[in-house]
Amino acid sequence: MYSIKVTDIQKRYYLFNNPLEVLLSRIFPNKKVKEFFALKGVSFEAGIGETIGIVGHNGSGKSTLLQIITGVLQASKGDVEVNGRVAALLELGSGFNPEFTGLENVYFNASIIGLKRHEIDERLEKILAFADIGEFIDRPVKTYSSGMMVRLAFSVLINIDPDILIVDEALAVGDDAFQRKCFARLKELQAQGVTIILVSHSAGQVISLCDRAILLDHGDVLLEGDPREVIKHYHKLLNMEGLKRESYRNELQLHGFNATAASSTDEIDTQQQKVKTVNTPSESALWYDKNGAEISDPRIVDEEGEPVDVLKSAHRYQFQYRVKFSDDCFDVFLGMMIRNVAGFELGGATSAHDKSLIIQSAKRDDVIDVTIEFTCNLRNGTYFLNCGCFGTKDGKPTFLNRGVDILSFKVVEQNNISTGTVDFFPKYTVEKGILTP
Repeated sequence: MYSIKVTDIQKRYYLFNNPLEVLLSRIFPNKKVKEFFALKGVSFEAGIGETIGIVGHNGSGKSTLLQIITGVLQASKGDVEVNGRVAALLELGSGFNPEFTGLENVYFNASIIGLKRHEIDERLEKILAFADIGEFIDRPVKTYSSGMMVRLAFSVLINIDPDILIVDEALAVGDDAFQRKCFARLKELQAQGVTIILVSHSAGQVISLCDRAILLDHGDVLLEGDPREVIKHYHKLLNMEGLKRESYRNELQLHGFNATAASSTDEIDTQQQKVKTVNTPSESALWYDKNGAEISDPRIVDEEGEPVDVLKSAHRYQFQYRVKFSDDCFDVFLGMMIRNVAGFELGGATSAHDKSLIIQSAKRDDVIDVTIEFTCNLRNGTYFLNCGCFGTKDGKPTFLNRGVDILSFKVVEQNNISTGTVDFFPKYTVEKGILTP
């Protein structure tokens, strides 16, 4: 059973240079007019209780697709079937009248979705508590900041018991505390069996929240499946240009998750294969194009200098890699980042914080070996390592080379009842107290 079924959706726009061309197209209907397809035959199903993330560059058709699903736009071709009450936050301020107060907009917005007055009254306290905008609730929405507006809009949506929730990047506007509250609420809705369609540029959000992800590019569905794999290819495509990007895009359409960029990046892929044999590779490894330097031979070693991929909590290790420069570069610094399986960045290191470690000048063919020593303060689990080399080339600060999820490693510890991800190694002081009346 599905909540949403999208079948061969197309959205076509006619492009006119001036009003005269519009008039001529009406008089002469057979006259050829330039067309633009925002969507080109998009199809997918969302099951009941499933969360689907939609990713893609700006202009890929994500918002157009959501607007068609919610009925804001009409498709040029294809069908959309929706089973259940839909609540949608498509863009900042959508559904709000700027002249109305926040309270008036709560009733107005909720009534559009289908709630009766008494149903809104029953939910009002929860809506206002979640939005937490205080006295502004009685002021016109046109006086709101973008953060206040999204607080109120999202609060209305999640408190009307929707069967389907659709969110288009609007949560990126809120502050960190509000985003954390929103994601906690989304988890609750997932547990209640609500179907969620989420558009986001945040890899961590998509990987953490979604059961499935869809990659849209210029109106085409290039990939659909495991969120981590989709994000991996999305980021790779996002950092390509010109013929290289077009070649990789074609590979994705033809071969899906088995696509490689070998046809246009043979040298890079060859280097990656060489690197991957040195230590435990990550299946989601992504190497960005070289831009003046090349990172190779990444590995984690223990205090005896032996390569390891299983780390013990509270022990010291070294992350090592080599950098070879292909161009003259200046003010070079190196770094690392550790992420969890959800894609969240847990912490890392950069030599930029110590001026004595910044390489003032690196010449073509120079080679440096990087060692970053760290204490493994992580709990049991699987983690991923990023590395990067940043510097100034041709007068512009830029990444010279970097890799994402290049190594995976596991952490083990004897404490099986610990909680959280990071161990802060606290020191306890516990004293017996005397209660006084």
